[in-house]
Amino acid sequence: MSDVGKKFNVAISTLYRWLSEGGPSVEGYTAAEYSKLQRQNIRLNHLLEIVALSEIIDGTPLRRRLEILAKLHEQFEQYSVHELCEALNVSRGTFYNHIFRRADRTAYFQEQQALMLQVKQIFEDSKQRYGAKRIRVVLAESGIHVGEKRIRAIMQELGLESIRQNAKQNYKKRQAYIKRDLLQREFTASRVNQIWVSDITYFQVKDQSVFLCVIIDLFSRRVVGYRVSQKQSTHLVTSTFKAAFQDRGKPSELTFHSDRGGQYTSETFRNLLTRCGVTQSFSKSGRPLDNAVSEAFFATFKKEEAYRRDYSSVADFRKSADEYIRFYNEIRPHQTLAYKAPARFEELYGKQGKQDM
Repeated sequence: MSDVGKKFNVAISTLYRWLSEGGPSVEGYTAAEYSKLQRQNIRLNHLLEIVALSEIIDGTPLRRRLEILAKLHEQFEQYSVHELCEALNVSRGTFYNHIFRRADRTAYFQEQQALMLQVKQIFEDSKQRYGAKRIRVVLAESGIHVGEKRIRAIMQELGLESIRQNAKQNYKKRQAYIKRDLLQREFTASRVNQIWVSDITYFQVKDQSVFLCVIIDLFSRRVVGYRVSQKQSTHLVTSTFKAAFQDRGKPSELTFHSDRGGQYTSETFRNLLTRCGVTQSFSKSGRPLDNAVSEAFFATFKKEEAYRRDYSSVADFRKSADEYIRFYNEIRPHQTLAYKAPARFEELYGKQGKQDM
C-alpha cells in the first residue's frame, strides 16, 4: 500500500478508506467479489489439471468415452461438442465419426454430416478465408439453402475460424513468440532432462509422405522420444512428448525447445506443457540454426540410414527408424560426448552423481 501511495501520490489512509468502501469494480463486480471469482476459477483449473495429470480419462477405453460423449451430447444442450470432447480427451473428428456410424442415426444427422463436409470443403477451398456469410452464398449457388446461423454453428463445432476474424490476434501472437527463444543457440545443458529439443522431418516412401518426430535431451544428445506418422498433426507431437515425459520419470524444471510450427504452437500442445510444468522455447521464424541439434540429427539419420534404403512401406520405414535410433542411442559414438554413445554418457553421469553424494 505504501508503494502504491508513493507511486500515485495518494495518502495511504485514502487508499484504505477506498478499499473498505468496496474498492474498484470490474465488469459490475466489487473487488472482493472479483477476487472470489478469481479464486474459484483457479480452483476449477486446478481440478481439471489434477484430472488430466491423473490420466484417469486416458485410461478409459476410447469406445467407452465415445458412448459417454454421445449420451451427454443428447441429454445436455448447454455443453458444446468442443467442451465435451476436450473434457474427455477425444478429438471432435473421432466423435463425429462415431455419431454418424451409429445404427440409430437419424435423417437429420445424415443431412448434418453431409452439410458439415460441404462447409469444411468450401472453407478449405477458400484457404480458410470464408466466414459463414460467404459459405452460405456458395452453398446457395449449388442449390443448398441453409441459414447463416446454422452454418456458423457448424463452423464453431468443427473449430473453423476465418483467418480474417483473428488475423490481428494471430499476428500479435506470432510477434510474442519471436521473443521466446530461451536457448539463443546455446546448445548445452548441465544435467539430464534440463532441456529437450524437438523437430519433425518427412520422408517419401513410395507415393506417401511419412513424418518422423523426435525429442532429444540436449545434455546427452539421446533421443528420448520419437514417433512415425503419416500425418503431420498436433497429435504426433503430443503423443511423442507424453511418451517421453512418462519414460523419463516426469522430470521437473524442464525446458522444451522447437521451431514455431503449427503443431508446437497449437493451444493443445502448449496447454499440455503447462500442465506438466514445462517451459516452452521457440526458434525464430526461418532460422533452422536456432534448432541446430534436431536438424543435425535428421541430417545424420538420412545420410546414415534413410538415403541408403528403398522402403517398401510405411511399416518398413518405421522399423528402420526403430533400429537406427536404438543404434544411435546405445552404440554410435558422439563427438560432443567425447565419442561416447548417449546411453553410456548418461550412465557415467549417473555414476558420477552417486559418487558426489
